[in-house]
Amino acid sequence: MKVKWHGPTIHYIMEGPYRTYQSDSNLEQPHYHFGWVSLWFLKPTQLWTRKWKDAEASANNTVFGYYGLNYAVYTFPLIAIAIIGLVFLDFKSGDQRIRAAKSPSVVFSSPLVVNSILGILSGVEILIVFLFILFLVWTFYARISNDFKKLMPDKSLKLDLWQLKYLRVATRFGLLAEASLALLLLPILRGLSLFRILGIQFEASVRYHTWVGTAMILFATFHGGSTLFIWGVSHHIQDEVRKWQNTGRIYLAGEITLITGLVIWVTALPQIRRKKFEIFYYTHHLYIVFLVFFLFHAGDRHFYMVFPGIFLFCLDKMLRAIQSRPKTCIVSARVFPCRAVELILPRDPKLNYNPTSVIFMKIPGISNLQWHSFSITSSSRADDHNISVIIKCEGWWTNSLYNMINAQLDRDADKMKGIPVAIEGPYGPASLNFLKYDSLLLVAGGSGITPFLSILAEVASFTNKNRFPARIQLVYVIKKSQEFSMLHSISHLLLNQSSEKCHLKLKLFVTQEKQTGIRIRDLLDKLLEVRTLHLNTDCSDHAVYGLESPTWTAAIVGTCSIIFLILLICFNHIIIPSEKGKGSKQSKEKTASWIVDIVLIAAFVIALSCSTLMAILLRRRRLKKGIPSISQKEFRPFDQISTESRNAFEEHEVHFGGRPNFKDIFDKIPSECGASNIGVLVCGPEGMKESVAALFQQRSQCLKVGANRSEPLFTFHSLNFTL
Repeated sequence: MKVKWHGPTIHYIMEGPYRTYQSDSNLEQPHYHFGWVSLWFLKPTQLWTRKWKDAEASANNTVFGYYGLNYAVYTFPLIAIAIIGLVFLDFKSGDQRIRAAKSPSVVFSSPLVVNSILGILSGVEILIVFLFILFLVWTFYARISNDFKKLMPDKSLKLDLWQLKYLRVATRFGLLAEASLALLLLPILRGLSLFRILGIQFEASVRYHTWVGTAMILFATFHGGSTLFIWGVSHHIQDEVRKWQNTGRIYLAGEITLITGLVIWVTALPQIRRKKFEIFYYTHHLYIVFLVFFLFHAGDRHFYMVFPGIFLFCLDKMLRAIQSRPKTCIVSARVFPCRAVELILPRDPKLNYNPTSVIFMKIPGISNLQWHSFSITSSSRADDHNISVIIKCEGWWTNSLYNMINAQLDRDADKMKGIPVAIEGPYGPASLNFLKYDSLLLVAGGSGITPFLSILAEVASFTNKNRFPARIQLVYVIKKSQEFSMLHSISHLLLNQSSEKCHLKLKLFVTQEKQTGIRIRDLLDKLLEVRTLHLNTDCSDHAVYGLESPTWTAAIVGTCSIIFLILLICFNHIIIPSEKGKGSKQSKEKTASWIVDIVLIAAFVIALSCSTLMAILLRRRRLKKGIPSISQKEFRPFDQISTESRNAFEEHEVHFGGRPNFKDIFDKIPSECGASNIGVLVCGPEGMKESVAALFQQRSQCLKVGANRSEPLFTFHSLNFTL
C-alpha cells in the first residue's frame, strides 16, 4: 500500500514508487549539480587546500568573513538546487496532463541486476553506486597518501610507526563517514526532495538512505573503534576519552555520536523494524542527539559540508508538521471481507494529485506519534470532493484501525463517533507518464493492487481516447478469493468494455484455493459482502488541502537560508572576539569550538522559527471551514447488470491453485493488445517482482541477440511495496 511511481521519458527507473521526468528535467541546474559534486572531489587535494587558504584570507576582510565563505561554498549550492528544482516542478505541473512522447529508451529502464538481497537495479542505479564508491576511494587515497608523506612522530602518545599510520587511517575513515552523512538525509526528504527533480519519489529513495546509513555506521565504527584501540595501546585512553577541548576535536562528543548512531542503526534492522515498529520509530528520533554531538565532535568547518542535508531535512519536517494541521476526519469507510478497509476522506476541490500518489496518515485515537504511508486509490479527476485509500490490516496499527471501524458498524447513527486523522501529502508524480504507452500490463500481488486502482480510475475519467492506453491487462495474484473484493472501486470498469473507453482485461490468480469451473461472475458475491459505514464528521470542520505550492515552498527555503546567513554573520561579529589586523579566522582559533558550534545552532533555530511563522501564515490563508458532501458509489447486484455487461464479464479469466506463468503472459500480450509500445508495471511481494524482472531481463538479452525490430517494445517499472 506504500507505493509510488517513477518512470522517465528517458527512463531512469528505480525500484519503488516511480515517477516520470522529462528528458531535460535534470538539465535545469547542471552547473549547480556539477559544482557541488566537483567540490567534494577537489576538497581532498592540495590544490584545493592552497586555493581555500587564499579565499579565506580574502573573505576575512569582508563582512561575510570566514563563516559566510564556508556557508556560501559548502552549504548553499545544494540549497540552491532545491529552490530552483521546486520552481521548475511548479512550472512542470502545468503540463502534467499532456501525454508524453512515445519514444522510451529501454536502456535506462531495463533491470541489469535482479537479486534477492539488493533487489532490482537498473543501469543508472549501478552507475551511481559505482561513482559513489569511486568517490570514497578517491577521498581516502588522496588524504592518506598525503598524510603518510608528512607523517611525524607524536611525542605525547609515544606510538610506533605502524600505530601512527593505523591512527591516520582510522582518522580518514571518519571523513568517509562524514561524506556519507552529507548524503544520508537527502533520500528521506518528502516535500523538499531533490530526488523529485530526477523523477524519484520518497518510497523509491528510502533504500538509498538505508545503504548510505549502513556505510556511514561501518566507517564511523572503524574510525571510533580503531582510535580507542590505539589510545589503549599507548595507555592514554582515559585521558583522551574524557577530553572536552576548547579547540579542535571533542572526543567525548564523538563517542556519544557513535553510540547513538549504533543504537539507531541496530533498531532499524528489518528484524526489529518489521516486528517492533514502535522501537524503530522512537529510537530513530535520536538523530537530534546524533547531529548535535557530531557538530561538537567535528567542529563547524566539517559541519558545513553536511549541513545542507540537515538544513533541508529540518525545513521539510517543519513544513510537514504545519501541513498536517488542522486535522480532518474520516467521512465513510468500507470494510472488505479480507480484513481490509477503505477510508474516504474529504478534500478541497482545488487539490489535484496524480495517480500512484501517497499520503501519510496519523490517527491520534491509535497513536499520537506514528505516521503510516498509503497509496491513494482514487482519482482527483473522477472524484471532486474525496480522497480514498485502502489499508490491508496486518500489523498492530492497522488491526487497531480495523477494530475501531468494526466497533462502529453496528452502532446507531446518533451514537457514532467521528474519527479525526492528520494527513501529510499527497506526494505524487509530476506527470502522467503511464499515458505514453499504447497498452499497459499491470501485475499486482495482494495489496499491491492499490496504485493500479488510481491509474484505472484516472484512465476511466478521460473522454479523449487518444490520451490513454487503448488496452490494459491486469494480472492480479491473491491468496484467497475474498481478496477479490478489493476490486470493488473498479467493478464498473470490469463490466463496461465499450469501444469509447479503454479495454480492460482481468486475469485473476487465486493461489491458495483449488476450485474448478469458477468464473469471474461467480465471484461477484465477494463484492456484495463489502460493508459501508458513514461516520460522524463533527470532530473536524476541515478537508485535506494538500501541500503548499512548490513556488511558495521555494520562497520559504530561500527566506530561511538568507535569515540564517545574516544571523550567523551578526552573531559571529558580536559574540566571537575580533582582533584588529588579524581577521575572523585568527580570532576564531582563540575561541572555544563549542561556542562557535552553539552560535551556528542558535542562528539556524531562529531562522527556522521565522520560516515556521511564514509557513503558518501561508497555510491559514488556504484553510476554509466545511466538509464537502461526498457521493457514495455502490456496486450494482448482478441481476441489475445489462446483458452487454454480462458478456463483457466473460472475457475475464480466473485461475485457482497456482501462480501465473509470466513467460506465457508476456508471449501472449502482443497478440492480445496489438500494440508496439507496452508498459509493464509490477507491484507486490519482492519475489514476484524479481520473477517478472528476471524474465524481462532475459527477453531484453534475446532481443539484443536477435535484433528483431518488429518485436513489441516493453518498458519495465517496479513499484515499491513497503518502506
